[in-house]
Amino acid sequence: MDFADGGDLGQKIKEQGGKYMPENTILDLFTQICLGMKHVHDRKIIHRDLKGANVFLTKKGIVKIGDFGIAKVLSCTVQQARTMVGTPYYLSPEIVQSKPYNSKTDIWSMGVMLYELCALRPPFDAPSIHLLSMKIIRGVYNPIPACYSSEIKTLIKQMLEMRPDQRPDVNKILNTPLIQRRIKSYLTETVYKHEFSHTVLHKENVFNPKSNI
Repeated sequence: MDFADGGDLGQKIKEQGGKYMPENTILDLFTQICLGMKHVHDRKIIHRDLKGANVFLTKKGIVKIGDFGIAKVLSCTVQQARTMVGTPYYLSPEIVQSKPYNSKTDIWSMGVMLYELCALRPPFDAPSIHLLSMKIIRGVYNPIPACYSSEIKTLIKQMLEMRPDQRPDVNKILNTPLIQRRIKSYLTETVYKHEFSHTVLHKENVFNPKSNI
């Protein structure tokens, strides 16, 4: 495994000491998270525990998504999982309510992380899991600081949509102008063409040691 000499996203947020990050810094980090999750979701894998502590950084600002210990591989794109897993602050409403879920649960968690990068705190917080669950189910959160653009506010709102089928998938997020402008900064032309020439790898055994995972 690569050594993440820059710590993790959770540590980076704490190290801000209440000082808001520049929007460009946030978008550079978030674009890389999206690119990583596109690679994961295209292979029909749900991470299920996306959080700041599982997003590792190098000192050069390169993002590495880790801890796939509770990831689940779906046999088909529309299959939905049922197990309740994940870290409370980042749990989606469907998991909190023990409803079937799919890759859109990761999109919710990504929305929580994007909000946290802007506000330096999670959108939903409470002194107990029960109260936290109630807040998540209500889906009401304070707006992010006014220093950020309407584009990033809109993206957070779309990702923290209560109805999973109304949340954008990772490919749609990557196609927003806000993110699209940054993508090629992180991918070579060859990798870009490979990753964006498909949305799903059909009939690929993701556990085959010869695969790219």
